[in-house]
Amino acid sequence: MSLADQDSTKTFCLDSYYVSEDLGFILQEPLTELPPYYLPWMDIALHLPELVHSRELRSRVNRMPLLSSQYLQTHRELRLAHLALGATTMSYVWQEGEDNTVKVLPRNLAVPYWEVSQRLGLPPIFIHADAVLANWKKRDPERPFDMENLDLVVRLPGGDSLRGFFMVTLLVELAAIPALKSIPTVFRGVSCGHTEAVAQALQDISKSIHDMTEACKLMHVYVEPSVFYGVIRIYLSGWKDNPSMPNGLIYEGVQPEPLEFSGGSAAQSSLLHCLDELLGIKHEAKAGVFLSRMRDYMPPAHKQMIQDISRQPSLRNFVQEQCDEELNQVFQLCVTKLIEFRNYHINIVSRYITVPAARARQLRYEKNTKEELIRKAPTALEERGTGGSSIMSFLKTVRDETKQVFLPVNKN
Repeated sequence: MSLADQDSTKTFCLDSYYVSEDLGFILQEPLTELPPYYLPWMDIALHLPELVHSRELRSRVNRMPLLSSQYLQTHRELRLAHLALGATTMSYVWQEGEDNTVKVLPRNLAVPYWEVSQRLGLPPIFIHADAVLANWKKRDPERPFDMENLDLVVRLPGGDSLRGFFMVTLLVELAAIPALKSIPTVFRGVSCGHTEAVAQALQDISKSIHDMTEACKLMHVYVEPSVFYGVIRIYLSGWKDNPSMPNGLIYEGVQPEPLEFSGGSAAQSSLLHCLDELLGIKHEAKAGVFLSRMRDYMPPAHKQMIQDISRQPSLRNFVQEQCDEELNQVFQLCVTKLIEFRNYHINIVSRYITVPAARARQLRYEKNTKEELIRKAPTALEERGTGGSSIMSFLKTVRDETKQVFLPVNKN
């Protein structure tokens, strides 16, 4: 181990990346209001479903004053501004569906959104860090962090299913916190050759991944597939690799040429990136390129944490070198649990995207008014995720690449 590796191992701690032991990557105590100067933004952002439904959103935005971002002084103010402007941008672009998108985001929205994004180091589009990590509040501050007590700060069209989709994803992030807390323990154990400490930390990580899968199962309880596919999905879609907006979007007042950004994606969550780097899972070709690009859609400190994990001494090599049966087994268990999580994610995508897409194609040749949401759903992304990936082949590739880190079986 090099001196640089030793130094990075000693100094690796979650606080350095603005990751808390209580909430992980989740933003602590997100704001629900901005200073009064920004009331024109919030008056629109807090009423997006109604404004989209009445087809008034674009006209309201067009009349909005051009405000400076200079009075946003704290990180949480900037995060709420990014959330509000991002959700407003999605509503503005997609209000009339995929057949009547806009080519230009007006200056009074584009310029402040660009300024806020630059200050945060984030792209000017609605991302996982907005929709999930910074978009929650407790209905009762004294009650637990659960579905009954959680609500959204900013909503898009989709009603209860939208809330369910974002809040279940938030609970997956919450379930991963024990895994995040165990990562520094793993590195300390590897650094000093403490196999028992590493084994216990990996046991905790495997349990945490199992709990992530269990949290995912709530998706079937709180999210209706027809609403997700027919209503919600378009508002999470971006203007990169999207046939509805092949030339991207011009941010008026920022630059004259159109810009391309991917929509929201589970791949923008830092959780699985951290686990992949910890376990030594490598993603190649198209899947690797897409996942690498998604790191540019994360808060910079979270992206840095992933990169720093990748620079630590190899956990997999350490496990192999120790010839310790318990350590081997618990490493294999972590990989198994991660494969199970990815298999379950494939199951969810099948129910919420693949099956409705097939049904939508069938319904276009029928007059079935009972399934209007599915029949009239956007067609451009039928085989793609909102981030622009060919979703099912991508997920299966990532799952299969996870299997490659299983330790070789000792036949002696």
